[in-house]
Amino acid sequence: MPGITREEVAHLARLARLELKDEELDHFAGQLDDIIGAVAAVSEVADEDVPPTSHPLPLTNVMRPDEVRPSLTADQALSGAPAQEQQRFKVPQILGEE
Repeated sequence: MPGITREEVAHLARLARLELKDEELDHFAGQLDDIIGAVAAVSEVADEDVPPTSHPLPLTNVMRPDEVRPSLTADQALSGAPAQEQQRFKVPQILGEE
């Protein structure tokens, strides 16, 4: 029996607004259980003297100075837009929110 139940997968699917069939619930429960097991195995290997990292090599940001340069005016940028409102692109509403 998987550590992740069908009901937990169904709950996660509802939160993600996914519609899953019964056989998909069983399939994903097994897959999620395998993933959690793999993460637990990695957690057991990690030791106190190993610092947490997000990348194996040190990364640094290369920043350039902010400089004002010529660019389009708002009217020029919006000149080809099919719809605009208050000097912004107007797009269709997608989630029924105001």
